[in-house]
Formats: sequence, C-alpha cells, structure tokens
Amino acid sequence: MRGIGLTPKEFAETSALLDQQQTQQLGAMHAASFAEDPKHLLFMLARYHFVARMLQGKGLVLEVGCGDGTGARLVVLAVNCLIGMDTADYGDFPGSTFQKGDIRFDQPDIATGELDAVYALDVLEHIHPSLEESALVNMTYSLKPDGVCIIGMPSLESQPYASENSRREHVNCKTELALRRLMQRFFTNVFMFGMQDATLHTGFDRMAHYRLALCTGLR
Repeated sequence: MRGIGLTPKEFAETSALLDQQQTQQLGAMHAASFAEDPKHLLFMLARYHFVARMLQGKGLVLEVGCGDGTGARLVVLAVNCLIGMDTADYGDFPGSTFQKGDIRFDQPDIATGELDAVYALDVLEHIHPSLEESALVNMTYSLKPDGVCIIGMPSLESQPYASENSRREHVNCKTELALRRLMQRFFTNVFMFGMQDATLHTGFDRMAHYRLALCTGLR
C-alpha cells in the first residue's frame, strides 16, 4: 500500500532507502536514554537545534563537552567547520574533528581570534563554581571579538524534580540572574532564553526547566 501523502516517486525513493536498511548507531549514553525514556533524547536534540539555528552560516565553531557527537550532527549541517572537545577520547564524528581536553584546565588548540563561535550544553552545571571562571576563560580564549558563545544548563529551580543521580552530579546549576551575571563578566551582550521540554520561550524565568545564554561582544 502506498504511503499516505507521498507521490509515487517519493514512495519509490523512500522504499529504496528502507531496502538499503541503513542504520545509525547512537552513543551509549543517548542509546540508553532512548531506550529508557525517548522524550529525553528529543529534549536534548531541541537544545542542539537552537544552537544550529543561532549559529547558521558561522565558520569555525567549537563545541565543549561534545560527547559522542549525537547532538552535534545538527550543528554540523549549519556551520562550515565544527570542532568537538571533550575529556574522553570519542574520536571524530561525521563532518567534524575532535580534540581531547578538559576545558577547566586546557585551552582548545585553536589560535587566538580564529573562532567564530563556541557553545557548551549541559557542561557548566558539572563544573564546580571555583573552576567556572577558568573554564570560561579557556572556552573564550580563541574567540573572535565579535564571536558568539552559547551556554545551556538546567535551571537551579528544576533540581528538586531531577533524579538523585542528576542532583549529585549537578554542582553548579544557576538562576537566570546568576547565569546572566556570570556571562556578563565575559560579554557585553547576554540574551537569556528558557526551555520547557522542547519548547523555547522567554517567559517567567523561575519556571524555566532549562536555561540558554546567547552571548556576544567579548570583553
């Protein structure tokens, strides 16, 4: 039976792809997330979709804490060159290169003033407050003066509803005001967004489950 809404040509092309049985394997963490509660994978991808849209057309972009690159696949399609950086050696993922390093102590292997944008999703909340300034200094080390930085993290207000394991690992969640003030130490312009599941908004900050700071104008 022909697929609903597909032309004969589209149905034939879709069937051919299915016949090839092409599969893509998720990394261990995201595969487990998909198996246990698929909507969490949706939430994660929504955050990367925001980054991809904000950085559309950028040249050299760095992701700090890239993991296995599952989310980065969205950003790869939007920018010219993506470099992933993480403490574990995940290796290259499609369309990008990889550097091993700990942003708390290591600067990326990118010359000063060459980076068009840097982003870190679900990273800062794992960095102790005593090391957050060092991490941000290293994160912005290679950024151009007009470069863009995006930081995403769970809100402090969301933590009573987080799992015990998450609360144990999240040592540095912040309110909107605290995250704004931190990023204003490094950038002249800081724009704050909230996310509720996969929905982006600019609503009441204390009801945001997730925060995104879009920053420009490197100090």
